[in-house]
Amino acid sequence: MKFHFAASFDSDYRSLPRKLQTTLEKKLGMLLANSRHPSLRVKKMEGFDEIFEVRFSKGYRFTFQKKDYGYFIRRAGPHDILKRP
Repeated sequence: MKFHFAASFDSDYRSLPRKLQTTLEKKLGMLLANSRHPSLRVKKMEGFDEIFEVRFSKGYRFTFQKKDYGYFIRRAGPHDILKRP
């Protein structure tokens, strides 16, 4: 599997403090290695077809979709991003 990043993710990522960027990078690595790892807390979002959320820090999430070509990483940031995943 490979990652493909939305433009919105790139912007979200750059706005995060460096410590959270590092944590997010570790969680993305875990997603590639084992998408069912318990610390990822992957869950399907209600009301959005095929979009999943992952907790990467207290109050911070990233969203993604599974595609034929890999993972499409959509957004990352505070819990508020879940309003527009």
